[in-house]
Amino acid sequence: MADQKISPWRLKLHEIIYEADTPAGKAFDVGLLLVIVLSIVLVMLESIGTLNERYYWEFYTAEWIITIIFTIEYILRIIAINRPSRYIFSFYGIVDLLSTLPTYIAILGGGHNLLFAVRALRLLRIFRILKITRYIGESNRLLLALRNSRAKILVFLYAVVILCVIMGTVMYLVEGPENGYTSIPIGIYWCIVTLTTVGFGDIHPVTPLGQFIASLIMITGYGIIAVPTGIVTAEFSKKMKDVPINTQVCPHCNESKHLDEAEYCHNCGNLLNE
Repeated sequence: MADQKISPWRLKLHEIIYEADTPAGKAFDVGLLLVIVLSIVLVMLESIGTLNERYYWEFYTAEWIITIIFTIEYILRIIAINRPSRYIFSFYGIVDLLSTLPTYIAILGGGHNLLFAVRALRLLRIFRILKITRYIGESNRLLLALRNSRAKILVFLYAVVILCVIMGTVMYLVEGPENGYTSIPIGIYWCIVTLTTVGFGDIHPVTPLGQFIASLIMITGYGIIAVPTGIVTAEFSKKMKDVPINTQVCPHCNESKHLDEAEYCHNCGNLLNE
């Protein structure tokens, strides 16, 4: 059974908030993304004791401004759809609610200490970035490229693990416990650190043969780092024009997996653009 028709102003609001293929929708998403990044930066800066003591009131004011923006956005998202419960009890709906609560909780708790205690809760705002990027066509293509490349990447990683086991064992035999290679796992650990070009330096070869082997592993490491990137890039290029951009969101039930040219919601059957 079709839902009650949504008023034009709510449809316009829905288009701005939930769609990403219109100028207004893109502007809304970009603005929200900037606020998200700012809120995350503020949370990180507040964790620095000296900065928090010096700029406490500036941080406090900025936190309130961001909280009010998120609160308004949360209310508008509820207004813009016919079935608010679908959004309220969805994953991102719960995250949106939790991201607005800390400042209000601090007021009810009546203390500065409680505001610090719920800082981790405020970090949930970072999930809003995921909520925005899921409507970007390029992110869908990248996810599909990663999914299609997983078999090749797993085979490649399996080969790398075998190489690390072999070379770690060889280094254990060549260097020995007297040079820090006290066991085969330690040799494998050294090989992984060297192969990935991390190079902690806590263990290093001393013998000429060991240094020669280490040099070969280092050179191999550069090639190994490039292989997964090449696999994903090739798959991404292959699928570049084949992946549909799902930006249509139903204003009735909040279902989002629709093609741009779709006219009716596959979940509730209502018109997507009345």
